[in-house]
Amino acid sequence: MQGNNRTVKRTVDICMTVLLLCLMAYQVTGEEAHEWIGIGMTVLVILHQILNRRWYGAVFKGKYNAYCSLQTVINVLLIAAFILTAFCGMSMSTYAVPFLYGIAKVSFVRRTHLALSHWAFVFMGLHLGLNVPVMTAGLKLNEKQKAFLSAISCFAGGIGLFLFLRNAMPDYLFFRVAFAFLDYEKAGILVFLENALMLGFWVFAGDQVAAFCLNRLRKPEDRKNPHLPVILLMASIILGLVLNRMFPSENINSSEDGNWNAPQETSSAETSENARESTAAQNLSDVTDEFVYIEGGTFLMGSPESENWRIDDETQHEVTVSSFYIDLYESTQSEYERLMGNNPSMFVGEKLPVENITWLDAVQYANARSIDAGLTPVYTVTEGDVT
Repeated sequence: MQGNNRTVKRTVDICMTVLLLCLMAYQVTGEEAHEWIGIGMTVLVILHQILNRRWYGAVFKGKYNAYCSLQTVINVLLIAAFILTAFCGMSMSTYAVPFLYGIAKVSFVRRTHLALSHWAFVFMGLHLGLNVPVMTAGLKLNEKQKAFLSAISCFAGGIGLFLFLRNAMPDYLFFRVAFAFLDYEKAGILVFLENALMLGFWVFAGDQVAAFCLNRLRKPEDRKNPHLPVILLMASIILGLVLNRMFPSENINSSEDGNWNAPQETSSAETSENARESTAAQNLSDVTDEFVYIEGGTFLMGSPESENWRIDDETQHEVTVSSFYIDLYESTQSEYERLMGNNPSMFVGEKLPVENITWLDAVQYANARSIDAGLTPVYTVTEGDVT
């Protein structure tokens, strides 16, 4: 009976891992399938807790060593991340549970769902890694086989960390972005492979931490290579960091000071195409002193009620904008700081566009720039009003 229960638990763990990889491959599955996979994941999480109900009864019993303490903390964090991710996902559901849409503020749950789903990804990897010693206890491997598997896992983990950094996962973890930036042109098999490697790094990290902790529990004379797990984990991290340094993202060319750099080489075909686009732009708009003249017009502002993830306070309405001039380039942080005396940007770099400012900040900057250029400011700012 005990063996059957263990087999069911392992099967559930495997299914949860597969579904997790599918959930992380949103650009492959699409929105509707993503929601239904999320429902399936929620069901498996509940089943997993039922199968592990005895664990809850033993949480506050017995002596806790470092390994047990770490397992408990990761398990609790994983469960919390799963619960909150599921709640946020259901609050935005269009297909699986549309009757729950809007039970929480969509703008809040969208950002929270994005961050916590990635935390669940990390915690799931650590959870699996911490349980690797238990799951592989029945395997009879000699020292050469163990060394070979450790080397392969270390290398794969380094590749996984490289991909984790390259895909800007830390930005999602720490609420730096509100939307996922996904490559929809990438082959589906590559998406799953990358996700598996990224998860593999955290599995490897959890496994090495578990090996280190369990080794410390043995008698001094029974300990084998006590520092090997630390060395392997550090080697994997260093490999990932070195690869990330050697192969920066193709979409973002950045220098050490945080400034954006354009690609240095452009083919003749690209140069010709850019010239044609530039000529077309010149014909359509009047360019004066690095400003472009934009014809005024009327458009609909706001999302229609049929749009998914629409925020409740949006009201679609007609807006008319008069003709105006706009700068050819975004205002840089150095320009903003020179005039305003501060730099509110999150992604700091002198030549980076200024961001993280309010509409009122932009209005005040426009006035300051007009004065700096010897022009008359067009905005009058009073307490609670701008004209």
